[in-house]
Amino acid sequence: MFNDYTWDVVEKESECLAQRFQAVSRNIANANTPGYARHNVSFEDQLREVMESDKKLHMTVTDAAHIPSHPLRIRDVEAADTRIVDERYRLDQNNVDPEREMAALAETRMMYSSFMRIATSKYSMLKSVIAGR
Repeated sequence: MFNDYTWDVVEKESECLAQRFQAVSRNIANANTPGYARHNVSFEDQLREVMESDKKLHMTVTDAAHIPSHPLRIRDVEAADTRIVDERYRLDQNNVDPEREMAALAETRMMYSSFMRIATSKYSMLKSVIAGR
């Protein structure tokens, strides 16, 4: 939006956290569904790799047909929604642990709130600059 690194990270993080909110709420809604396998959304490793990419030597992509070995930019990071099928929590083959899901929901809410505070702060700074204060 502003062609700003911090803003791009906040935007991507909030987008991926919204997907995690959806997965966790879907897990909680299906806590009593026999045979339901919970979903897990992960993106932090990809985002960290992109943010630390200046510290590593990567293959150079010189053509659009080349396949990159990793996400090259923040906007290339995509949340991976994984269905966890190899663990069981109950006898009816459902693996949703309500306590784990509530903890994941609380953690996601805290992360989302902190990134929204960063976005609000960044927006306030831009507003001050535009107003000439």
